[in-house]
Amino acid sequence: MAKPKVLISDELSPRAVEIFSERGCDVDFKPGLKPAELREIIGNYEGLAIRSATKVTAEVLAVAKKLKVVGRAGIGVDNVDIKAATSHGVVVMNTPFGNAITTAEHAIALMFAVARQVPEANASTQAGKWEKNKFMGTELSFKTLGLIGCGNIGSIVAERAIGLKMRVVAYDPFLSDQRAAELGVEKATLEQVLARADFITVHTPLTEQTKNILSRANLMKTKKGVRIVNCARGGLVDELAVRDLLVSGHIAGAGFDVFVEEPAKENVLFGAPNLVCTPHLGASTVEAQENVALQVAEQMADYLLTGAVTNSLNMPNVSAEDAPKLAPFLDLAEKLGAFAGQLTDTDIKAVSIEYEGQVAKLNVKPLTQVALMGVLRPQLTSVNMVNAPVIARERGVEVAEVKHERETDYNSMIRLSVTTEKYTRSVTGTLFGGKHPRIVEIKGIEIDAEFAPHMLYITNDDKPGFIGRLGTLLGEGKVNIATFHLGRDKPGGSAIALVQVDQPISPELMGRIGSIEGVVQAKALGF
Repeated sequence: MAKPKVLISDELSPRAVEIFSERGCDVDFKPGLKPAELREIIGNYEGLAIRSATKVTAEVLAVAKKLKVVGRAGIGVDNVDIKAATSHGVVVMNTPFGNAITTAEHAIALMFAVARQVPEANASTQAGKWEKNKFMGTELSFKTLGLIGCGNIGSIVAERAIGLKMRVVAYDPFLSDQRAAELGVEKATLEQVLARADFITVHTPLTEQTKNILSRANLMKTKKGVRIVNCARGGLVDELAVRDLLVSGHIAGAGFDVFVEEPAKENVLFGAPNLVCTPHLGASTVEAQENVALQVAEQMADYLLTGAVTNSLNMPNVSAEDAPKLAPFLDLAEKLGAFAGQLTDTDIKAVSIEYEGQVAKLNVKPLTQVALMGVLRPQLTSVNMVNAPVIARERGVEVAEVKHERETDYNSMIRLSVTTEKYTRSVTGTLFGGKHPRIVEIKGIEIDAEFAPHMLYITNDDKPGFIGRLGTLLGEGKVNIATFHLGRDKPGGSAIALVQVDQPISPELMGRIGSIEGVVQAKALGF
């Protein structure tokens, strides 16, 4: 049997090369490949190990005919087209916990550097100047640190900041009261963080929900003299707005390790007063690079040689022996989770997954994990099957797994319930023909609908004329209806519509749909 071939296209610890070789893989170490060079040779490899420099685009994946797995040494995978990878059957792995401490420490380092103008003072002193009175800094002690994102990295920053005698207020939709109390931080809204913080540091993934979270409008809500630090992802902060506010003095200082466009050879921020910049060094320590290199090499070798999957972002963690039995249920569980997650826009308190019929006789732990991943992923793109339970636990989300071997209307059923401060919602699904996932119940209302790439979910009052008005709007918007599924609790009561459409629905059209008389909720869904 031929050895699997692995390409390492970014700078990784030499130990990664050794691990691949020791495990029985042929490995080529070729950092610094240009996109065209990568596309030219990627067809020869089953595995691709990367950091942040290599861009695994749809074009790369299209010519990677042998590629089975991409391993990212680190947490961020915005340089990988996960959707395209999935469509090509390529597993995408990351190492979500290997560089958390390192990144958190860099954020703290930038806070100190910004507070005491360390880079400017260093340059001045080494230039032979002694401008002692020019660099009047500020203490971190007893200042208020505003955290935007209090997950794995953010919580470490919080612990370190509290050790520096800072007061910490945190905004995170997934942060529970219990977890906040454990960390010693005050849970707050984004508006409260903006208004109260002396320092603000960002620790969220880059998603549609978090993009430009520190916009110009939000930055103007901060107190005069605030200091901003971003060691997470470029695009979370409006760079031009930060420059303007540094010039005006509203922002007293800023520390940036990440930028919208990288490598940042040029940037609107450069040259602004009281600015400290580093070239994406958050994960750049000997310890972190060694950890993530070892992890990604072991994970990729396991998959290529045994079929084991660990820390995947697009495939559940399932052994080769269990895969045939669990595969269709894994698909169903993930889709049920994604359905519930896309409809949840407030703090999640609890998630319950119930299994009935034949599925209850299987090892359902992977199903629970993938369902939880589906619930959390709309707001946390880095969540995967392995770390989903950890993330849920960190945020105080109670997860219940219940098996019922009683007879049901179907051979097997999975019911997923999400509880927030305002409500508990449930969705139930089954497999038709043993392999086709379908929704059979939503909020206790019977319905029969398949999942589709583009869907419209509507809850409305059961009154005449609704379907006609909806169809007219979709027609005017050039949106073609593929299937239309309806359910209601009673005549004239509450109704649910699940509409499969052939193309995405624009926000403008969604707004018009939401304004139809009797509509309670309208949401565009994707699977």
